[in-house]
Amino acid sequence: MNKASLEDVLQAAGNPVAMLRNSQIGAYVYPVVPPEFANWRDEQRAWRETAVLYDQSHHMAELTVEGPDALDLLSNLAINSFADFPVTKAKHFVPCTYDGYVIGDVILFRETDYRFNMVGRVPTVNWVQFHAETGDYDVTLERDDRSPARPGKNPVVRRHYRYQVQGPNAMQILERVNGGPLADIKFFNLGKITIAGREIPALHHGMAGVPGLEIWGPYDDGDEVRDAILEAGADLGLVQVGSRAYATNTLESGWIPSELPAVYTGEKMKAYREWLPADGYEAVGSIGGSFVSDNIEDYYVTPYELGYGFYVNFDHDFIGREALQEMASRPHRRKVTFEWNSEDVGRVFQSMFNPPGENFKVIDLPLSNYTSATYDNVTIGGRHVGFSMFSGYTFNDRVMISLGIVDPDVDDGDVLTLVWGEEDGGTRKTTVEPHKQTEIRVRVTPAPYSRDARSYTAGWRARTS
Repeated sequence: MNKASLEDVLQAAGNPVAMLRNSQIGAYVYPVVPPEFANWRDEQRAWRETAVLYDQSHHMAELTVEGPDALDLLSNLAINSFADFPVTKAKHFVPCTYDGYVIGDVILFRETDYRFNMVGRVPTVNWVQFHAETGDYDVTLERDDRSPARPGKNPVVRRHYRYQVQGPNAMQILERVNGGPLADIKFFNLGKITIAGREIPALHHGMAGVPGLEIWGPYDDGDEVRDAILEAGADLGLVQVGSRAYATNTLESGWIPSELPAVYTGEKMKAYREWLPADGYEAVGSIGGSFVSDNIEDYYVTPYELGYGFYVNFDHDFIGREALQEMASRPHRRKVTFEWNSEDVGRVFQSMFNPPGENFKVIDLPLSNYTSATYDNVTIGGRHVGFSMFSGYTFNDRVMISLGIVDPDVDDGDVLTLVWGEEDGGTRKTTVEPHKQTEIRVRVTPAPYSRDARSYTAGWRARTS
């Protein structure tokens, strides 16, 4: 069978769960940016104590949507309201399926009245492009996919460089490089900054829990802009963050970045599956962890569960509206941080020195995810009560933590059991070595875990309903 689409792949595979749990895609790679500039421990410490420069130029896709129908297209796909979305703002854009399950999320920038640019993981970009190409919309698209994970000797060129300067000293550094005080840019609003003689767009964003800016511009300008920032921050503890530490920032700040896109079932979704390629993210991505179900829909999540419930606005028609209205009054699982028991984590590490076959699944540091979408089973008294979905180590707090969701009757402070490792000695994924499962005690704590991030803004990272 010639597999041209995701739908073809699914028909050949039979069960999408078995296909994704045994994917051969390998480890998720944050491309191009060096793993470390100093060491990942000091890089983590810097976003709490001094300042960091994140290079976000390579691991996300971009899609520009332009035209008289651009706003209508995006509004028809998002749970968010577009009633107040001037050119001076950005938006955390979340689309759902017809049944109200999350496809993904991106940051959406309104650049002009008729031009929008979205930046983030591929599933949302694909969904928007599909509707732009197949719907009756007067728009044009310009897409720039993430840099290749393994470019070899091929040059890597993007449309834009994209940096963030974050941490307690960030605004002092940015004012210095700007040559004077910055204009007052409100949270998730857009403004301008001057760097190396260039006027550059800036988004007020606070990944580290204190004010900072995200900036971008033509890719060819990236080196000069970066060097100017590094020079300005040299005596203020500015540290470049490598790809190893970068992904762990979200552990402290409370965003779950890697839910499974809910596209594998539903008759209304079939045309989309036939449009998606046979070698795309949705077809070759992987599911990992100790939770196993033959029903792929058991891996789907709703915006309420991810902490996006306050985005859901019924002031407009959008795909998934009726399903979300029906869900709205029900109890919802909620987003939390799991704090892992250090003795149990130490026991997992000790098992690396046991005879073959007696070892537990290795915990990589600082990020311990080994699949595209992680679903570790979390239980109480043997009863399934949630998922651990993104895990790693924070040197700032000297603890393993993970982000996930729990049933409504689970309270902060409850001690649950996380099942670590996969069934039957491990699946056939290339990132999984032979091992046996074990249990790790985890304590339920708020998301975000970082008190700085919790108190910085009452925004989406801090909300659970």
